[in-house]
Amino acid sequence: MRLGGARRLRERWDTARTATRWTALAGTAIVLAGGGVLWGVAAEGAEPVRAQVQRIDVVDGPKNDQKVSLDTTFYRAVGEKKAPVVLLGHGFGGSKDDVRQEAEELARDGYGVLAWSARGFGKSTGEIALNSPDYEVKDVKQLIDWLAERPDVQLDGPGDPKVGMAGESYGGAIALMTAGHDPRVDAIAPQITWHSLPDALFPNGVSPSTGGEGADAGVFKKLWAGIFFTSGAGESDSACGRFLPSLCAMYQEIAETGRPTDEAIETLRRSSPELVAGRIKAPALIVQGQADSLFPLDQADANARAIARNGTPVSVVWFQGGHDGGDPETERVRGLVRGWFDQRLRGRTPDSPEERPAAFTVTRAGGIDSSTQEVIVEPAKADTYPGLNGAPKTLPLTGREQTVHNPAGGTPASISALPGLGALGNLGDLGAAGAAEGQMAIDMPGQSATFDTAPVREELRVTGAATVRIKVTGKGDVPLFAKLYDVGPSSKQGSPARRIAAPLQVMNADDGREVTVTLPAMDYRFDRGHRLRVVLSTTDMGFSTPAAPATYKIAAVSGLTVPTVPALTASPAPTPSWVWGLPAVALAIAAGLLITGRGRRGKDTASAELASVPLEIDGLTKAYSNGHLAVADLSFRVEKGQVLGLLGPNGAGKTTTLRMLMGLIHPDAGEIRIFGHRVTAGAPVLSRLGSFVEGPGFLPHLTGRDNLDLYWRATGRPADESHLAEALEIADLGSALDRAVRTYSQGMRQRLAIAQAMLGLPDLLVLDEPTNGLDPPQIREMRDVLVKYAAAGRTVIVSSHLLAEVEQTCTHAVVMSRGRRVAAGPVSEIVGSSRRLEDAFLEIIGTGGTS
Repeated sequence: MRLGGARRLRERWDTARTATRWTALAGTAIVLAGGGVLWGVAAEGAEPVRAQVQRIDVVDGPKNDQKVSLDTTFYRAVGEKKAPVVLLGHGFGGSKDDVRQEAEELARDGYGVLAWSARGFGKSTGEIALNSPDYEVKDVKQLIDWLAERPDVQLDGPGDPKVGMAGESYGGAIALMTAGHDPRVDAIAPQITWHSLPDALFPNGVSPSTGGEGADAGVFKKLWAGIFFTSGAGESDSACGRFLPSLCAMYQEIAETGRPTDEAIETLRRSSPELVAGRIKAPALIVQGQADSLFPLDQADANARAIARNGTPVSVVWFQGGHDGGDPETERVRGLVRGWFDQRLRGRTPDSPEERPAAFTVTRAGGIDSSTQEVIVEPAKADTYPGLNGAPKTLPLTGREQTVHNPAGGTPASISALPGLGALGNLGDLGAAGAAEGQMAIDMPGQSATFDTAPVREELRVTGAATVRIKVTGKGDVPLFAKLYDVGPSSKQGSPARRIAAPLQVMNADDGREVTVTLPAMDYRFDRGHRLRVVLSTTDMGFSTPAAPATYKIAAVSGLTVPTVPALTASPAPTPSWVWGLPAVALAIAAGLLITGRGRRGKDTASAELASVPLEIDGLTKAYSNGHLAVADLSFRVEKGQVLGLLGPNGAGKTTTLRMLMGLIHPDAGEIRIFGHRVTAGAPVLSRLGSFVEGPGFLPHLTGRDNLDLYWRATGRPADESHLAEALEIADLGSALDRAVRTYSQGMRQRLAIAQAMLGLPDLLVLDEPTNGLDPPQIREMRDVLVKYAAAGRTVIVSSHLLAEVEQTCTHAVVMSRGRRVAAGPVSEIVGSSRRLEDAFLEIIGTGGTS
């Protein structure tokens, strides 16, 4: 959370006033005769940064009669005699110490950096005025004057330093406000900040306004406003701490009534970039969080569009974090900010593509890194910023007119977003699977109306703000909270696509009023087969709602219009040396097929009578060098069209058997014949076998399609023999095939592995634990895939420990224990008429009998 000055550094300086020179000793501070402190810091192995701590006196106020002493630190550019400077602002409730690490990084990159504690914060004097043009903006203009006098600062002209501004939240707003008031600002990079304070604190998602104009008709964001104003209290005896008394009184009145006065709206608007954005000429990198219910994405959109109308270059970034929490993506965001300043202040292109901001960048959560169990986040970029409307698609909605209730006192209230809970939504981009695990929302019974689309026929990526037209009937003014849910095939309730609600106020609804509602802006993937659900609630814990009980009627009178941005794509990763990246087993299989495909022929005494038999194993035995007998005298036969389950406890010898079947290891005794041909390493008959053993292994940065293409090319067989289309139809991956594999869920990886095994449509398909890591719906899908494959006259062998699933999928089974076959035959015969396969399995393993 950017409010509250998290992770502040408490530095204590020696009070001696003896030194008058700069020092670059790591961790050493020297106090100047004038009261400033010079100190050098350096991480181990890094070049030291020299910094000067001092107070700068400024004069501000409407009449320029208030003196304020600002606590500042100037970080000198490492290795530069003259350098451009970045003014680095802090978040609300924080101080200059919060930005120290970023300041040091910029200094090592050759920028001078001036960090300061805004008036009313940290050790600076004065009172908080919310980035008012009369107060904070005047302060910063005088800091720029101070920079212009420094001999180590690069100038654009007399009194005009080459300067950029950056900061989060409160610090981002002062960057925008200053750029609108002072043309000397050359570039800005505001992050997670506001465009309009009235609209942010009194949002209204109705368009057009239905009485009242803008924020005075909105819904009071009471929880965030309370945090915003009371966080300025600090250790003060006043409830509003170091705020200007007039601002404190304004907030207290709003908190009591839940509605702003005209004077309050005007005061908040004067501290808003919306009034000055039309004058901003400094190129702007607008960075906003997707987990942000305080300043949602629409605030960044408004800033970007207003500045772009001036002909000013603008780039927009949506990242995973925000005021609610989530992944801050610190390294990525700082890299983009640094790249932006490199381009705009130095005129040079960053070396790293990751630091070159596109017109529009969205970071998307993909799959889970199996080694760290962390969500993988990657950027998608477009050459133009489409705004929040994108390329619209309209989806019909179902649902009759519904009656909803506002409870007395507004409690119990529904919950969409609470400050700090955004981290629960950082899996939102994973689709329903991630939503089910990572997000929660509470919609109280009787308080919500819901309207659903049909299941989408293909993956749908919503980027922007969806809209829907509704009719609301109720006494007087009706506040509602609109949300968009993702409802999976097996889900009834669904989960919020993003943990943000769009408040709306429908004015004068006594006779029924139709309004267009703009839902929260987002970037979210709805998987194929999922429904989109519009939820309209009467209460939300984060907002002020009427205390009187009331009943309303809500109907959807249009479809749901969703924006898409097809041009927004992940940057293609360069093709790596994929041969070295292929997992050992996959490489060995590909190598074996390569030998086969190139026509190598060894001595092969085929059995004519077994030519139509997919698999016969006779007396197979394998012992390892440590003496362990993995497989002992194993024999069984599999016919065409069968789905055979190879069962057994851990250590029974199943995987060793499969590896011998694939020609990866050589048996000590016995033989394996596929369609009458004996299996040896590189045997031509292995081209009729497809396999998936020991888990899927793919190159994560390549798409699913590219992984399959590279695998097939490794076999050396002609492309037209791959039957890729047929394999993909059976595996049913849809449009996900063209996404990077690292964005796949576990179930999608498993299906891709099955598709890889099916390439060439082998007559014999061998799968080791194909349902490992899948949830019940995915297991059911996998079962359908295998049954469909065998129904075409092919044969499937499945090794699995999920006995209930084997019972539903397999026609036949072989049970192994301690390397030996202990049972074999049709599943129906093994189970009998009055027991489950699990019971039969435990009985067979317990007796150790053979059949």
